[in-house]
Amino acid sequence: MRKILASLFLAATAFAVPASAADQKTPQEKLDRLLTGRVAGKPTNCISLASATSSQIIDGKAIVYRVGGTLYVNEPRSGADTLDSDDILVTKTYGSQLCSIDSVKLIDRFSRFQHGFVILGDFVPYTRVKQAN
Repeated sequence: MRKILASLFLAATAFAVPASAADQKTPQEKLDRLLTGRVAGKPTNCISLASATSSQIIDGKAIVYRVGGTLYVNEPRSGADTLDSDDILVTKTYGSQLCSIDSVKLIDRFSRFQHGFVILGDFVPYTRVKQAN
């Protein structure tokens, strides 16, 4: 019986190692990978919220908004260290744009309780590098 339990434990450990190794990347490394093949443009204060098709959280670092083929990276001025990819972002805007003066509540996906907020910074657009023929 001990041999069976030991085998099961070793098998479970073997499957857990690759998952934890992927999580070892720093927030900057995760952001760099997402932006591979893209070049930064001039930062802007606002983006059209209606045009944003998705958002992605880089834990402890940034929120990335997709607007068409452009990725807008926002590194919050305050509260970035509380960002977690399991957060739900709740944004209250005063118009059709999301701006650097807006704040975003962070709601835990599982408990549904607010656990923090961020104050947005400038939005840096990243577009794909055009390939030379």
